[in-house]
Amino acid sequence: MRDQSAYGESTRKWNLTDFEISDSDTLVLRDLAKQIAEAAARPEQKERAVLWEKHNRLETTRPLVFCDPENGWNELIPDSVMRCRGELAAIWENRLRKDLYWANEMGDDKVTDNFFYVYYVYTDSGWGIPTRLIRSEELGSYTWKPGLESYDMIDQLHYPEITVDYETTDKIKKIAEYVFDGILNVELRGQWWWSINPTNDLVYLRGIEQLMLDFIDYPDELHRVMAFLRDGYLHKLDFLQKNNLLSRNDGNIYVGSGGFGFTGELPSQGFNGNVRLCDMWGFSESQETTYISPEMFGEFVFEYQLPIMAPFGLSCYGCCEPMDLRIEIVKKASNLRRVSVSPWAHREKMRDALGAAYIYSYKPTPADIARPRCDFERIRKELRETLAIAKDCRLEIIMKDNHTLGNNPDNAKTWCKIAKEEAMQL
Repeated sequence: MRDQSAYGESTRKWNLTDFEISDSDTLVLRDLAKQIAEAAARPEQKERAVLWEKHNRLETTRPLVFCDPENGWNELIPDSVMRCRGELAAIWENRLRKDLYWANEMGDDKVTDNFFYVYYVYTDSGWGIPTRLIRSEELGSYTWKPGLESYDMIDQLHYPEITVDYETTDKIKKIAEYVFDGILNVELRGQWWWSINPTNDLVYLRGIEQLMLDFIDYPDELHRVMAFLRDGYLHKLDFLQKNNLLSRNDGNIYVGSGGFGFTGELPSQGFNGNVRLCDMWGFSESQETTYISPEMFGEFVFEYQLPIMAPFGLSCYGCCEPMDLRIEIVKKASNLRRVSVSPWAHREKMRDALGAAYIYSYKPTPADIARPRCDFERIRKELRETLAIAKDCRLEIIMKDNHTLGNNPDNAKTWCKIAKEEAMQL
């Protein structure tokens, strides 16, 4: 299976049997890398980077636009265009082709640079109680059998322990340095999480239906396990910081559930080259608890998320959950900067709550471009409405969470064209 993520292939569980890259695959990768280097040298890349930095500083700019088709990438980059035969080479080719598509075709505000990232290879021991996934296909929906069948089993939980495979990591980095020598700058990065969210782990441990009952039936036990998950995350973050495994994300790195990290506010004072949590953007959300009350969210969820968010220099919050119901609680985080405004959020309430003090990270519904023939007139109208509503906010428009483009690759490009045209009107 080819990686469909826009944020770099996960190296948490490498199943590759062969890391070698043939001469023919090397030629393919170097040719793609040269095209990326040429794109990175275009003047508009620096202009976009400056625009993102101003935006993240909460200066007044036009709304920024970003589109990541996610699981729709296989319709933009089908297997028929892939040329590499080796496993590792194919993963890298897929990533390079995505970057080239962003640079030459997509038409959004993503910056193309001349860096190629290699990620630590590692294992994570988990929480001590396994969860069995049940699925019929490699991709698509699935269910699972929760492992924490009773709160009497809490004592079986343990903090996750990370074990880095330095030998394999170094081997992959050296291969990348050889392949991209003289073309792209190879850099080793830590990629340890997308979101730091204890409720995601809790849902897998307990099951979503049971968790909804637990808020009423087992409140004391729920507080106890949430405290354990909080402390487990803090333990993991402390390990990563002490072992110098963190990486800066204040540049051309995707942060939160939308947007890029360009900012002059990070790293924080006292930075000496070893990355600390205070030098980074953090991110949390709790989509799993959408249907509990704001009061329950504050008591059972955010109380335990806040200490995890606190050490970071800047923080993002939210993804698909309707944040208008809980934004006043989340604003208690003093480092909050970027807030998701999902298709289920009340746009006017979010405008009033965020103003110009936070980034209004608007997410149109991915269903808009998930069909062979899209109603682009309606899409333009909806975007224009949002731009009018949030015209005094620090607005970004993020198309993501796509599972298909309706087998019409032009959908993403057309959406970007419309979004940019409307954004330019402000």
